[in-house]
Order: sequence, then C-alpha cells, then structure tokens
Amino acid sequence: MALALTACGRFTVMPPPDGEPVVLKPAELATTWTDAEGGTLTLKQDGMFIADKVCVAVSWYEGLTWSGTGTWEQGSNKKQSFVGVTFDAAHRVDTYHPEEGEREPDSYAALRQGKVLKLWVAVGDPDNDYPNCVLTSPAS
Repeated sequence: MALALTACGRFTVMPPPDGEPVVLKPAELATTWTDAEGGTLTLKQDGMFIADKVCVAVSWYEGLTWSGTGTWEQGSNKKQSFVGVTFDAAHRVDTYHPEEGEREPDSYAALRQGKVLKLWVAVGDPDNDYPNCVLTSPAS
C-alpha cells in the first residue's frame, strides 16, 4: 500500500504551534511522543506503534483521544516530515451517522523549535478557532 502523506488541504484559522517545519529521519521519529494531557504515541523502529489516550484529529471532531496499536509511516516533502498512523482496531467517530463510520486520524506534521521536536495536527472545526494537538519528544 502506497502512502501519500501531505499537509492537510484544509484552511487554518489557528496558526501552527511555534517551530519550523523539519524533515526527520525514521530514527528521530521512533520514540515516545507525549501530548499536553499526558497521552502518548510510541513509534517503534519496526513501523508499529502503541497509543495511550493520545490526541488525534479526525474530520470535525474535537477532543478525541485514542488508544491502541497499529502501524505508522513517514512521508515528507522538501521541508517537512509527516507521520500517518493506522490503528489495528477501528475507531468509530460518529455514532449518529453510521455512514460516517470508521476513520483514520489525519497525519501529524513535524516541527523543530530549538532543540524541541514536535508532531502536530489541527483538530476540530476550522470555523471555531480549533486548537492544535501537539506531541513532543522526550529526547528533545
């Protein structure tokens, strides 16, 4: 399966977190990333991951945290790396509209702020000044 990871085509109301876009090597990504609420995403060198209540961005939904296991892939352009995660078990995001069904979270984009590495994605409705989900690396 080919993975095309790119920046989201959605317009952004809130700016990205502080930092400059950066291209990271797989070894730099393979670590445990932590969000502001203590959720973690551990990316393993073998392409597997473990998530524990980590913030994710799916469609218009705010405040989603998912746990589970799955696979991750890295993509990049000339300026920035992107990380896509695919959970082994499906996560339903809208019980009111079954046709919406199961979705995969949007890709995280990589930033560097000084020595701090970040993965981030915008969450929620862009018309409501949605927040950002920001993960930082402990090695930062």
